[in-house]
Amino acid sequence: MSRKKRNILIVAVVLTVITVFYGFVRNDFEIAKNIDIYASILKQLDEQYVDEINVNDLLKTSVDAMLEKLDPYTVFYQESDLEEFKLMTTGQYGGIGALIQQDSDYVIISEPYDGWPASEAGLNPGDKILEIENKSVQHKTVADVSAMLRGQPGTKLKLTVLPYGKTKSVVKEIVRKEIKLPNISYWGLLDNQIGYIRLDQFTDNAGNDMKQAFAQMKNDGMQKLIIDLRGNGGGLLNEAINIVNLFVDKGNIVVKTKGKNSAKNQVFATINQPLDTKIPIVVLVDRTSASASEIVAGSLQDFDRAVLVGQRTYGKGLVQNVLPLSYNTKMKVTVSKYYIPSGRCIQAVDYATKDENGQNKRKADSLATPFKTKGGRTVYDYGGVEPDINNQIDSYSTVLLAIMEKRIIFNYANDFKLKHASIAAAKQFRISDDIYNDFVQYVKKENLEYKTFTEKQIEQLRKSVKDDKFSDNINATIEQLEQDVSKEKENDLLRYKKEISELLQVEIVSRYYHQKGGIEASLTIDPDIIKATEILQNMDIYHSILKGTYKK
Repeated sequence: MSRKKRNILIVAVVLTVITVFYGFVRNDFEIAKNIDIYASILKQLDEQYVDEINVNDLLKTSVDAMLEKLDPYTVFYQESDLEEFKLMTTGQYGGIGALIQQDSDYVIISEPYDGWPASEAGLNPGDKILEIENKSVQHKTVADVSAMLRGQPGTKLKLTVLPYGKTKSVVKEIVRKEIKLPNISYWGLLDNQIGYIRLDQFTDNAGNDMKQAFAQMKNDGMQKLIIDLRGNGGGLLNEAINIVNLFVDKGNIVVKTKGKNSAKNQVFATINQPLDTKIPIVVLVDRTSASASEIVAGSLQDFDRAVLVGQRTYGKGLVQNVLPLSYNTKMKVTVSKYYIPSGRCIQAVDYATKDENGQNKRKADSLATPFKTKGGRTVYDYGGVEPDINNQIDSYSTVLLAIMEKRIIFNYANDFKLKHASIAAAKQFRISDDIYNDFVQYVKKENLEYKTFTEKQIEQLRKSVKDDKFSDNINATIEQLEQDVSKEKENDLLRYKKEISELLQVEIVSRYYHQKGGIEASLTIDPDIIKATEILQNMDIYHSILKGTYKK
């Protein structure tokens, strides 16, 4: 190398180092300056503001506002939030083990977990929580009541509740336990050959839980498998890789992460011998399948190892690390994006840029880039993982939505349980005509009011006619149409009997057999499971999908 070229190179390197160093120094200076300004503001407010201030609340508010400028997954946790943090990362918390929901001015029990303190204390769906430790919880939110119910395992909790259907309150003394929500809420054989695993989360040991359920069903004769990731919002990255590893050979790259900090650029591959690389698999996904769920579903799709059925997934391709801060606080920070085996990043929203309305931009389908699976199929980096079979679910009818909003099915199931000591097994129970007719009468007594789509359109039509100053003859025609629609509306409960009966069936079964029973009751009526079963029962279709030759 000539002396002139060497000098040019030295100058270039020095300039680069100076630029980088200046960037670090400049950022450090800006951080120090703004921290000093912030501390001065807080100190002056504490000394000068007309009323007493809560420094902790102001700090949390300001930090949350700052992080809101980034993405929704970068979150600050105060010491008081550590129970929530523990639940998020481990699926464990100290409490009574029950789902709750708002009911007007009070919070009610919606589902006690079988075998946990709430269930053992005799709490049932519909029970209204009146007091906690002799303090009224009227006007309290679900979040407020949830925080009061949680606490250290082994501590006692006194609840005053009004049991559903009763007029006199009772006092329950419950001992909190360490509640561990299961990764797998249900697994079992749908028939003699097809196994089903419903994976709800990716907390510690999710991979081992999956491995054990799979091994047991394989021992019972399973030859094909459905993995249900619908509603699974994700969790631990390593557990997602462990699950992929059950069905993919050792040494395959599952995920690459790339971030601003090169230390966050990592490659994650399968490191164990798989359980089964041949068994046909269908993975169910929906719009709420996110993060680790998308890694599992997307990777198995990229390896041509499974057929995906359902709806496009959520589109969360961001990786978070938890950083310890001072005074026992923590912060969950987005540090990188993940890329699945084909090279796709399935992040749907670009949080770094805004549109003209100040909203984060979502990736447009028209800008999707094609990638290839291991076998050569074309897949795209849509905002989320697109299933091989898009099994769009019909939206609920207006009458069913109104029934659900008023909790009529929920309350009818509670009443049904009070009147009937037992029912058939979860898989066998069905809504008979007598039960449905009784439900129809129950709905009528509730004076259910709702507006159909047609009624709303007629209202718009009437307004348009008035604006256009049309003749009275048009108004008379509209009135006749309203009467005809009203008569048709009276038959809604019969017109939509099938979809209403299916939800009613699951709700009633869950009163007797809890969450597991509710899942069993849904297996034979779930459209995604029905479609998955059809595919697994026809290997020609299954293999044609994986080869990319299937004609929809």
